Amino acid sequence: MSSSKIGVFPASGGLGGSTLNHLINVVGPSRVVAIVRKPRNVPSNILETGVTIRQADYDDAPTLDHAFDDISTLNLISYASIEHEHRFKVHKLAIDAARKSGVKHIFYSSLAFAGNGDPTSAAHVMQAHLDTEKYLASLAEQDSSFTYTVVRIGLYSESFPLYTAFFDLKQPDDVRIPHNGTGPGIAWAKQDDLGNAMALLVKSFTESRDTFAFVNRIILLSGPREWSLSETVQALGRVSKKAVKLLEVSVDEYASQPQVQNGLTYGAGDLAAVWATAFEAIRRGEAAVSTSILGRILGREPEGFEETISMMV
Repeated sequence: MSSSKIGVFPASGGLGGSTLNHLINVVGPSRVVAIVRKPRNVPSNILETGVTIRQADYDDAPTLDHAFDDISTLNLISYASIEHEHRFKVHKLAIDAARKSGVKHIFYSSLAFAGNGDPTSAAHVMQAHLDTEKYLASLAEQDSSFTYTVVRIGLYSESFPLYTAFFDLKQPDDVRIPHNGTGPGIAWAKQDDLGNAMALLVKSFTESRDTFAFVNRIILLSGPREWSLSETVQALGRVSKKAVKLLEVSVDEYASQPQVQNGLTYGAGDLAAVWATAFEAIRRGEAAVSTSILGRILGREPEGFEETISMMV
């Protein structure tokens, strides 16, 4: 099994690009298939490795039909949206296409809401992930030749704007969110540490499936410590060199802020009020679980939140 092909889909964006880079380094480019929506946008340094590039798009179902051919192990990264039904629908289409092509094991990159394996979440953004996790488990129950690993990916340190009303390190201002900043927080993790760990997990599985500890299981990769939202905002103030306050506001007031309305990623605009359910999930401790697994996989201490954001100024 150590010579089988490994696919990453989508092998672009922050997490997909990081996982792809690290996989090329740890298993070699000849074993890796990078499946992307726009092959013309693949960086030249990736192309120069000789890695196989294929085109597929979650939103174009026929492109999935043969995208996973000759791949035994697939890292499936979630569709970039907080929408529930459509997101799960396209995940299911990709999983079914992968199995039809002969994929035997899927590493699904889920999200670190719902704690360390809990089956429910207050966060709307987590609902499609939970449905996908359950679908993978049902397939493995029905077919013993198919296995999976759900990797609940810790909330990226770099994604702090989503949880701080799109705070800008270069133009700092007070943070107005529907949360008072106290209580359980977030076990932030650097995105590239997570991509590195995913690559190492995939490598470990392909080298020895029989002894791999996370077959048909959920694994949480979270940061080395929990940061309350108040601590998070204080760190943002230190890095931006300005005293910043966290002010609790209503969901409506949060959602109406111009920077939230104009945010360039999900969690903004018309989706802001729906995204705000994440703050209830944080309040319940869903994102606060810190484990040592990420560090053990990396063989080192993961990079801390403040160190990561200090490089973003």
